[in-house]
Amino acid sequence: MKKYIYFLIVGIFLVLPKNVLAIVKPTDRFYINDYANILNSETEDYIFEHSRNLDTKTKAQIVIVTIKSLEGDSLEEYATTLFREFGIGDKDENNGLLILLALEERQVRVEVGYGLEGILPDGKTGRFQDKYMIPFFSEDNFDEGMLNGYKAFYKELVNYYGIDESIDEPIEEEENEISPFVGLIMVLFIIGFPTSIIILSMMGRGNFTGRGGFGGSFRGGGFSSGGFSGGGGFSGGGGSSRGF
Repeated sequence: MKKYIYFLIVGIFLVLPKNVLAIVKPTDRFYINDYANILNSETEDYIFEHSRNLDTKTKAQIVIVTIKSLEGDSLEEYATTLFREFGIGDKDENNGLLILLALEERQVRVEVGYGLEGILPDGKTGRFQDKYMIPFFSEDNFDEGMLNGYKAFYKELVNYYGIDESIDEPIEEEENEISPFVGLIMVLFIIGFPTSIIILSMMGRGNFTGRGGFGGSFRGGGFSSGGFSGGGGFSGGGGSSRGF
């Protein structure tokens, strides 16, 4: 009898998905789960109080989870499982939002419930990360980056639900006035300007004919940017991931 029980237990562990064993559990404060120990107490209190306020007034829930490692799982799968296990958002409205940071892998994902995908599509969640979070995370300033990103998403939901309250503005990354590509073109133009004057002068004197001159056209060559797409609520599979 003992032999059969032993083989039964071993068999259960063999067939269990690995990520089920690795998923963290909600803390007693639910909205803030800092398992990577990267947030200070003031940040945790701020997130807890504001998320609780949002939940009370709208049933929408913003939950922060930081972990030390994914332990071999993919960020997207871990976030989806975590969202379901926590039951983030109202069961009927599916208005939950999860921000998951994996410290060892240096990755962060925003997972959005079905009910919020209209206001927070994948592109917007990615832009919010790029603008409000990644600049801080890249400098290992995890506390400020998480708080700043949280403020941005909180503001978006407060405005969406029409809650009348003062909102702390997130810090926006200053965009460069001149992109590297434009800067390179300007440098090349400045360097080649004297040569251009000489060529134009020679063309004016008839030393260059139309047949032997410069012509043609440039096709295609556009630039594209890629990204990751990425109370009982379920994730709609929407959201975005970023590395830092």
